[in-house]
Amino acid sequence: MKTKSILFFLSFISIILLTSFKSDKPLYSSKFVVVLDAGHGGHDPGKPTKYGFTEKEVALKIVLKIGAELEKNKDIKVIYTRKTDVFVTLRGRAQIANQADADLFVSVHCNAHHSQASGTETYVVGVANTKRNFDVAKQENEVILLEDDYETHYDGFNPNAPESLIGLTLMQEDYIDYSIMLAGMIESNFANKLKRKSRGVKQASLWVMHNTYMPSVLIETGFITNSEEGRYLNSSKGQTEISTAIKDAILEYKTSLDLNIGENIGAPRVQAISKDDDLEDTETSEPYSDVVFKVQIAASSKKLETKPFNFNGLSTVSRDKIGAIYKYYYGNTSDYSVIKDLLIHAKAKGFDTSFIVAFKNGEQVHLDKVLN
Repeated sequence: MKTKSILFFLSFISIILLTSFKSDKPLYSSKFVVVLDAGHGGHDPGKPTKYGFTEKEVALKIVLKIGAELEKNKDIKVIYTRKTDVFVTLRGRAQIANQADADLFVSVHCNAHHSQASGTETYVVGVANTKRNFDVAKQENEVILLEDDYETHYDGFNPNAPESLIGLTLMQEDYIDYSIMLAGMIESNFANKLKRKSRGVKQASLWVMHNTYMPSVLIETGFITNSEEGRYLNSSKGQTEISTAIKDAILEYKTSLDLNIGENIGAPRVQAISKDDDLEDTETSEPYSDVVFKVQIAASSKKLETKPFNFNGLSTVSRDKIGAIYKYYYGNTSDYSVIKDLLIHAKAKGFDTSFIVAFKNGEQVHLDKVLN
């Protein structure tokens, strides 16, 4: 593709993405569209296992359960990339979501490792490719090599080359806050409702999410290679619990958008793994049970909608009126390490004078007293 054609295409896509923030949904569609993607399928079994079942089977069963529950909501339309054991190309999965003008793209997978590693991970598109994150991205992207004439369809993309992954974030940049918000809700449900080990929200260059023009997440529901977790993933009980946790997160995400609220949503900490093959605990610090931290990003006499387009793309923004002044806050969490990450993110978005504030029983308190 010639340079001018590339620049025109990217400009066209940027206009579409920016415009999408200024309208909740096209007038011709009143439903919230969720595309559910069961990873792998057909001649692509997914992650290897010695326990007699495959990733493609587990992923499909979980997706069908999620969809069956979501379809009970009259305001939601569910679309599947596959409902049977068939092979669907990565570009085909993205195309299904884009043609549906979906509000969410949720891809379900199982993890694998040579050790007895365990736990859940939810990925959003990003360039934080540590060795471990690159390995995950490489494994998920290698399905491209099973497609006929893949060199033509993927413009020379090589899933084995780190440099090929760097360019996979452009289309998703405008949706990253939304993707992180949903991913955090999913991992929170895994950890708090199911009491499972959560490895948190992570970033990797995954082709299937890169080419979708809506908030997108890829869920690693657990390690299929772990003897105990593998049995759980393959059980009816495990699949029902996992699907319910994901369904609940999607509904919570939709509600937060419908009500335009940010004060009850804590954006998660996006983890980067520093060790080459670190599969040990990656939990964040212990939260303050009776304290809520927020990042104050602005104060003004003007009342603004707490929509991302008013705050340089930041989601989960809340607003309080103090006297004649409106104060605007980003995030809501009891974990101080999380709020420090959100402060960095807010400043990167242009809110250079933003700072952390603390609340106890709904009243603002001195941050120093809380930390001491």
